[in-house]
Amino acid sequence: MKIVQINCVYKRSSTGNICYSISNLLKEKGIKCTTFYTIGQEEDENSIKYMSSFETKVEALKSRIFGNYGFNSKAATKRLLRRLHEIKPDIIHLHNLHSHNVNIDLLFEYIKKNKIKTYWTFHDCWAFTGYCPHFQISKCTKWKTGCSKCPSKKEFSWFFDRSSSLYERKKKAIEGLDLTIITPSNWLASLVKESFFSNCKIKTIYNGIDLEVFKPTEPDWKSKNNLQDKRIILGVSDRWTAKKGLDIFNQLAERLSGDTYKIVLVGKIEGEIDSRIVAIGRTSSQKELAKVYSSADIFITPTREEVLGLVSIEALACGTPVITFNTGGSPEIIDENSGLVTKTNDVGGIIEAIKTIEGERLNGSSKFSKDSCVARARFFNKEDKFQEYIDEYLKDFKK
Repeated sequence: MKIVQINCVYKRSSTGNICYSISNLLKEKGIKCTTFYTIGQEEDENSIKYMSSFETKVEALKSRIFGNYGFNSKAATKRLLRRLHEIKPDIIHLHNLHSHNVNIDLLFEYIKKNKIKTYWTFHDCWAFTGYCPHFQISKCTKWKTGCSKCPSKKEFSWFFDRSSSLYERKKKAIEGLDLTIITPSNWLASLVKESFFSNCKIKTIYNGIDLEVFKPTEPDWKSKNNLQDKRIILGVSDRWTAKKGLDIFNQLAERLSGDTYKIVLVGKIEGEIDSRIVAIGRTSSQKELAKVYSSADIFITPTREEVLGLVSIEALACGTPVITFNTGGSPEIIDENSGLVTKTNDVGGIIEAIKTIEGERLNGSSKFSKDSCVARARFFNKEDKFQEYIDEYLKDFKK
């Protein structure tokens, strides 16, 4: 059995690491897997970068000018198809296709012509909208019947609103595909069932994390940063914007006692930040990040758009309870013993949740304890989650 994965990145960010992990697991089982990608320099024996950085930038510019996201990159896609013809894969597993890395018409016509079983993991909502990877903030529901007059058009094109035509082109492109949709949360699966993918097989496979890396470690980060007398409220994101809840942390900094609590944010800050917040920037070391998670007392995910949220799982794995907004798939991460869910945008609700968790701990309850959090995180062991993908491959391959 030969597997091909196609994604914009490899061995970096959440989707790239998922591709890398699936590839490694397949290799361990003696199954050939090749991942095609376009961004970064991580090529190894199991992956092929098929676009130059310059070419990717040119295609991005064309998308911004003409608004044809997903339907440019013809030369690169033809190059990809030649390599696919050489490999002759039994299964193609698609991931993110909206980083100017493929022309959907060309790719899907090739797949249909060669009758290749296809999986597509939706890491966001882009596949069934005209443009948008997320629409929770805009509260747009046009994707259910047909996109038009996109409220987020300016994010995608300087000149043209192609949302209606792109929606119809995507809808037509999937006709005749032998396609299974994988979603990382039940929340996203429920949306897919309302979209033009509703007739496809839809399966939820949660994203997994490496429990050998993310686990309780010696909590010396507090003392090294002179915060040993503080209760640490932690947030982690690649980029801190309003979508991720930067303003929520600013409000928490104003309302929580500076003598007791200290808010710490990991990630690039893109906006104004309260001077009482400790911002430590991005870290490229997962082991260092595990130390920060382990030193925190409570982890908060005030995101306004989220399919699942790996950082919350990583926090749990390090023994830290999670408070999350009731946004997207985020509530699916925790159970009653490992965290609490509050209404989106409810700062007061977060403060009450902090008091509840702290109160349980003071009473010596096992609820929200380190052991309870770690136990919940075991459900997201990457070895188990990515094995579910392979089980799906094998079922279809044996048919």
